[in-house]
Amino acid sequence: MNTLVAVAIAPFGEGEELSTYVAEAIRVIRASGLPYHTSSMFTEIEGDWDAVMAVVREATFVLAERGVRTEVILKADIRPGHTDMMDEKVKKIDDILGAPQHRRQSGEDF
Repeated sequence: MNTLVAVAIAPFGEGEELSTYVAEAIRVIRASGLPYHTSSMFTEIEGDWDAVMAVVREATFVLAERGVRTEVILKADIRPGHTDMMDEKVKKIDDILGAPQHRRQSGEDF
């Protein structure tokens, strides 16, 4: 079943600058082959429930298996019969507003 998740995976108690740790988790997400979009606070991943959850698990454990206490914030949208929700949800808002206003397309990172 198609699933869209917004996930933030970050170490807990590892200091002020966390980007190196976060990059390790993002590397796993990118390598998964699933559609994703990374923003400043979350990464969205879309695909079959089992595939998405496997990627979230692997991205989490890349830090946890190193002994790093890891925090995961996850929001999921399971919507039977729908695909490409990552783009379509934004497109619907853009259509209502009359013009595209978002700065990035799916899969493009900062």
